[in-house]
Amino acid sequence: MRLVVLMMLLAASLLQSAGAHEVPSDVTVRMLVRPDGDRIRLLVRTPLEAMQDITFPTFGPGYLDIPSAAPQLRDAARLWLADNIDLYEGDRRVPALTVVAVRVSIPSDRSFADYDSALAHFGAAPLPAGVELPWQQALLDVFFEAPIESEASLFSIHPRTERLGMRVVNAVRFFGANGVERVFQIEGDAGVVALDPRWHQSMVRFVALGFEHILGGADHLLFLLTLVVPFRRQLRKLVWIVTAFTAGHSVTLIASAYGAAPGALWFPPLVETLIALSIFYMCVENVVCPEPRTRWPIAFGFGLVHGFGFSFALQNTLQFAGDHVLTSLLSFNVGIELGQLLVLVVLVPALNVLFRYVDARIGGVVIAVVVGHTAWHWLAERFTALRAFDLWP
Repeated sequence: MRLVVLMMLLAASLLQSAGAHEVPSDVTVRMLVRPDGDRIRLLVRTPLEAMQDITFPTFGPGYLDIPSAAPQLRDAARLWLADNIDLYEGDRRVPALTVVAVRVSIPSDRSFADYDSALAHFGAAPLPAGVELPWQQALLDVFFEAPIESEASLFSIHPRTERLGMRVVNAVRFFGANGVERVFQIEGDAGVVALDPRWHQSMVRFVALGFEHILGGADHLLFLLTLVVPFRRQLRKLVWIVTAFTAGHSVTLIASAYGAAPGALWFPPLVETLIALSIFYMCVENVVCPEPRTRWPIAFGFGLVHGFGFSFALQNTLQFAGDHVLTSLLSFNVGIELGQLLVLVVLVPALNVLFRYVDARIGGVVIAVVVGHTAWHWLAERFTALRAFDLWP
């Protein structure tokens, strides 16, 4: 009796696991977008195993029953793709995508290498019945289209496909009516992405990116704090110091974007180590020399280092600049300066209020020690990572 019960429980667990789809770890969704006359076409390829909560008919040990799977394939296309991909014509959202065709492909199929072959792929004969294709290895290809006003409009896309896997990358290629071709690698939810951005779209996007980056970068904010403490009451000198820091990071940021920085794997850890060192050095100087005469030369020098750090944040976002790389770089810098200005507007009055109740020299030393302690731990951790690279014989 016990053996029968155990066998029934085992069979139930196997059935449950067969019906439930695990969330894939890495998913790549390929999208080819092209406006054509009064329609915009979107060709999508995604792994079938990313279509969760949909049970596909199978035969044998788990081979996809392709002829019987047509209803489930269309359901998957609507629920997981059409409902989670938004296209925009200018500021207007394009009407809901219509499923024109769906089909299954084998993993070695190369039809999505370009738009024309992918489009012709939907007119080719489907895979024959009886193909021994494990359903987890199958690819779902979908042909969407929607009406538009003009193929010369400005188009944007917002893929909300991050639920398809633990890590989702949207490989998007846009083929404009003017012959332009853009390629994007969009990871996670990057918001609305202009497929052929104009200069003002790039400017707005990169100003926001710069502003968010400086406010979210604890190391850059702590370095700014160490610069400001001794000069909180000397506005003219403070302006020169911040300007020198801005000039320094602008030089290396732009140089890096145009390929003037080393591309070796050891370079980012080196820069991160030097950034931590810059914070620690400023803390030591604030303790040893709490009232320096000037600081703009060292602010400029360390600004060069921090500029390389800023450039790492742009490595995966310059793809959204289109033909406006320089405009985007300058806009990113403007965003950083706006963030720095906001920090100074809040920080300087806060320090002045604090030092009304605490001796300025003692308070400055305490701040330097606390920040320096954090910087020392960062320095040790980052130097350990740097030592993993064989830089010295």
